[in-house]
Amino acid sequence: MSRKGETQVVSLKDISVRCGVSIATVSKALNDHKDVSPATKERLMKAAKEMGYFPNSQARALKTNRTFNLGVMFNDEAGMGLTHEFFAKVLNSFKKEAELLGYDITFINKDIGENKMSTYEHCKYRNVDGIVIICTDFSDPDVYEVVNGDLPVVTIDHTFECRTAVVSNNEAGMEELVRYVANKGHRKIAFIQGKRSAVMEKRMSGFCKACMNLKIEVKPDWMLSGEYHSPTITYDLTKKLITGKDRPTCIFMPDDFSAIGGYNAIADCGLKIPQDISVVGYDGIAYSEFLSPKLTSYKQDTGVIGATAAKKLIAQIENPSTTFAEVITVDGELQTGVSVVDVVNTN
Repeated sequence: MSRKGETQVVSLKDISVRCGVSIATVSKALNDHKDVSPATKERLMKAAKEMGYFPNSQARALKTNRTFNLGVMFNDEAGMGLTHEFFAKVLNSFKKEAELLGYDITFINKDIGENKMSTYEHCKYRNVDGIVIICTDFSDPDVYEVVNGDLPVVTIDHTFECRTAVVSNNEAGMEELVRYVANKGHRKIAFIQGKRSAVMEKRMSGFCKACMNLKIEVKPDWMLSGEYHSPTITYDLTKKLITGKDRPTCIFMPDDFSAIGGYNAIADCGLKIPQDISVVGYDGIAYSEFLSPKLTSYKQDTGVIGATAAKKLIAQIENPSTTFAEVITVDGELQTGVSVVDVVNTN
C-alpha cells in the first residue's frame, strides 16, 4: 500500500489479479494482439483505464526500439525564442501533430549545464527517434553533424541534399506582394532585406523576378541589407530611404515585426502611411493586424508547415524503407491591409 501523498504505480500484474487472467493475456490485450478475443480485450482495456495504468516508457522503448520522442533543434538568432510568433506557431502545430501521432518532443541543444556536447551527441544522449531543425544557422558545423548523422531529420525553411524539408513558398509569396503593389500603381519600390539565408534568397529572387516581369527598375540604392525581426535596424534603414533626394513610394519590410521600426521611422520624419509612403511586411503574424494602419503582408501557413514536418519525420521513423527525401512547399496567402495606397504616375 502506498503512503499518503504517493502515487501508486499500476502494473500488469495488478490488472491481471483484478480481472482473473494471466499477465501475458493483459500484455497481449493492451498491445492489441489478435489472439485475445475482442470481449476480453475490451474488458482489460476498460480495467486498465479505470485503474490509471500507464505503460512504462522504458519498457516500451526496449520492446519497440523507439522512444516515441522527437528532438527539436531550435536556436532563434534574433534572441526572441518562443516569443517569436511565427516560429512559435510552427512549433506549436508540430507539437500538436506529434502528440496526435503518439510522440513527445524534447528541445535539443549543445552545452547543457556543465556538460559540453554537440547537438548530435545530445540527440544520442536523449535517445530521440528523430529531429526537426528550425530557425538556426544552417551553416553551423553543429547542424551538419546532425544532418550527416544516422537519425531521421526534417528541416524547416532550409534544404539539404538527401534530407526532407518543409519550406514556405517565399518566392511565390514575394512575387504576389510585388504584383499587388504594382497593381496599385507603384513603380518606385524599395526592399529592406533580412539577413542572408535560404529564406532571404528566395524572397529576393521572387522580388527581382516579379519586378523584371513587370518592367519595374530594381535600384541598388533601394535594396538594403537588414535583419529579420529587428525593428531597430529597420528603423535606421527606413529613415535612410525616406530622407534621400529620390524617395520610393513603397517600402518592403523584412517581416511584420521589423515593420514596427519602419512605421516609427516614417512617423518621426513627419510622414504618414499610406498617404505619403506605402509599406508591406511579410509573415502575416497576428500582431501586424494591430498596427495602425493595418499592415499589408503575406501570411505564411504555420499550421500546415509544422504539422507536415511532424508527419514527414514520423513517417521516416516508422517506415524508413518506404520513405524518401523530398521538399514540400507550403503556400501562404496575401493579407491585404490598408498600408498600401493607389498612386498615379510616380515617375
